[in-house]
Amino acid sequence: MNIRRLSSSDALAYQAVRLAGLREAPLAFASSHAEEKEFAIAILEARLAVKADRGSFGAFENDVLVGVVTLGREDKLKLAHKAFIWGMYVVPGARRKGTGRALLAEALALARALPVIRQINLSVTASNAGALQLYESLGFRSFGREPNALLVDGELHDEIHMYLDLADTSRQPQR
Repeated sequence: MNIRRLSSSDALAYQAVRLAGLREAPLAFASSHAEEKEFAIAILEARLAVKADRGSFGAFENDVLVGVVTLGREDKLKLAHKAFIWGMYVVPGARRKGTGRALLAEALALARALPVIRQINLSVTASNAGALQLYESLGFRSFGREPNALLVDGELHDEIHMYLDLADTSRQPQR
C-alpha cells in the first residue's frame, strides 16, 4: 500500500471512490450521492489542488485508489488554530489492513508540521464503532454527542464530535 497526497490530476479516481463511499456508507457522510454525482470534475480538481496547510490523501494498492481522507482548515482568524478531518473512506476490500490508520497518520503529520494548528476536530456517526475505536486509538477524545445529526432514508442518527489536542503529549497514538 502506498499513501500519498492527492492532487488535481487524481480528481477522476477520487470522484469514483467518493461516490462509492456515499453509496456504500451513507451514514458516514453529511453529503449524499445524489448531491455529488453531478459534480463537475473541475470542482473536484479545485478541491484537490495542493495547498500548504490542508489536503487530501489517498491510499493506493497497485496504483488503484482504495481510500481517502481530507485535512481541512478553519478560515476565520479566531478559528485558524483548528483543522478538521472529513471525507474518510476506505473501500471494503482494503479495510482491516491498516489503510484507515495510514491515511489518518499522513493527515495528522501534515497538521503537526504546521505550528499554527493546535487542534483537529472530526465527527463520526455514533453507531460506527470501528471508526470510533480508530480515532480513539490515535488520541482523539469525544467532546459531545449531537442527537439527530443526520437524517438518512427517513431515519435519524446521532454523531459523536471528537478532537485531538496536538499539544497534549500524554495521549500518544497506540500502535
